[in-house]
Amino acid sequence: MPSSIDHLRNAIIDKLMAISNKDYLVALNKLMESAVEKDVAEEVLPKHVIVGIKKGQADFEAGRYITFDTFKKKLSAK
Repeated sequence: MPSSIDHLRNAIIDKLMAISNKDYLVALNKLMESAVEKDVAEEVLPKHVIVGIKKGQADFEAGRYITFDTFKKKLSAK
């Protein structure tokens, strides 16, 4: 069964297919592009998070890591 978002998306597409006014479609396209840009901007991680991820990746590549089992053993020993 399609989700309500799929139903909404398909309803919008059906309405778009009926529009023949080029100016209206151009304006709508600009509106949609700006909404997508806003969504992408909100998905960007804060700088300190990116720095932490890069440090973790560097540690892993340098062999500075432990297995999850070792981690659990150390955690339970505390």
